Amino acid sequence: MKILQFGRTGQVASAMQAAARGRAEIIALSRADCDLADSERIRAVIKAADCDLVVNTAAFTHVDPAEAAPEAAFAVNAHAPAAMAEACAQRGLPFVHLSTDAVFDGQTDRAYIETDRAEPINVYGRSKLAGEQAVLVHPRAVVVRISWVFSRYGRNYVSFMLKLAREREILKVVADQFGTPTDGEALADFLIATAPRWATAAVDDPGFGLFHFANAGETSRFDFAKAAIDRDPLAKARLEPTTQAAFAEPAPRPPRSPLDTAKLRAVFDFSPEPWRPAVERTADRLVAADLAG
Repeated sequence: MKILQFGRTGQVASAMQAAARGRAEIIALSRADCDLADSERIRAVIKAADCDLVVNTAAFTHVDPAEAAPEAAFAVNAHAPAAMAEACAQRGLPFVHLSTDAVFDGQTDRAYIETDRAEPINVYGRSKLAGEQAVLVHPRAVVVRISWVFSRYGRNYVSFMLKLAREREILKVVADQFGTPTDGEALADFLIATAPRWATAAVDDPGFGLFHFANAGETSRFDFAKAAIDRDPLAKARLEPTTQAAFAEPAPRPPRSPLDTAKLRAVFDFSPEPWRPAVERTADRLVAADLAG
């Protein structure tokens, strides 16, 4: 099983390479290997690749900078996956692309399902939605929406909160933003485990299309941070709840964007773990690695 992966050093990219050991061969491309702003280069790489499946884990994920650089965000989040999907369709290869809960406006009283109307409220969300739409035009394409990704790899909300909790006496954390955290390592394991199905499935397989992947249960940013920080014996910060408005960030965030995973469970017989034990396990590993180092 050979997987061509766009993205080498990000959270999910790193987790996929770890999950693939002994199960699949991953050819991971950095931006130095393939400039995501160069659609012709993307097409040429896929055309020449010896692989069974293409996965895109690369993205312009900086939400606030995207407001000032929409062309850069759309180049990576919309035009690049469009070129990938088109090149895969020409070769008859399945293509898996990762998207985000930021395609929603957050005005909901329940978890979002795949058929809910996407109405992004910032440039990042609009660029990701454009990427989804371009990818799903093609057969044998998969879009997996994820949210609030955490893992042992790279900088993420869990690692960042653990760092701040050791540096500050008081740590103010947003308490009025709600969602569903996503264990990046569980996501990577799912992608590797499902790769053989996608690689051999016919166009009408229900495993193609749009899916939500997140841990079970909804939480606030505040409780998400607290679950991680409570695992660190060296954390000194006292957590104080605050609001999104208090941060005055350039890009608005959806206030509530939990993802419903019923379709994922039905099609793939996969049951996501509750978010809290997943966060605690990741925090424990990060703390242990820091203490050992």
